[in-house]
Amino acid sequence: MADNPKKVGVVTHYYTKIGVGIIRADEEIKVGDKIQFKGANTNFKQQLSEMQLEHQPIQVAPKGQEVGIKVDKKVREGDELFRAD
Repeated sequence: MADNPKKVGVVTHYYTKIGVGIIRADEEIKVGDKIQFKGANTNFKQQLSEMQLEHQPIQVAPKGQEVGIKVDKKVREGDELFRAD
């Protein structure tokens, strides 16, 4: 496991009813990446299994893009997204 996980994004919004976080990508992220959400009340890892842009499935989110990600647990605005090992 990396000592200094690389920050790859930040949560800008969370939709409770559908369990989707809106993420602004600070680095390219891809479906299949192992990711970790960290915040004041948040700390969990998951496999990035589904990502959408404008309600259309995508495989890669380029740096600077905002995308929707299906999350396993609740995330909060301002939570940071890291690439996990």
